Amino acid sequence: MSIFRKKEKQEKVLFAPEKEEPAVHKSICTRETTVGFVDRASGRYRDVRKVMSQAEIEAFCLEVGADPKKIRTIY
Repeated sequence: MSIFRKKEKQEKVLFAPEKEEPAVHKSICTRETTVGFVDRASGRYRDVRKVMSQAEIEAFCLEVGADPKKIRTIY
């Protein structure tokens, strides 16, 4: 058993662009930021992962093919 953890591999994000749109969710209370998808029909948010910086948000946008300047932010 090692005291150092290996960085976890992030799985490829799967989503249906015609049904969902990428979004950033920011909590007002805890200041936690996550990225995920909003269902266009129901408006429900599906969380994918927690992010700590703007660079991680931009990496998520590149992964899913979204423009970082046009991504929706939900509070």
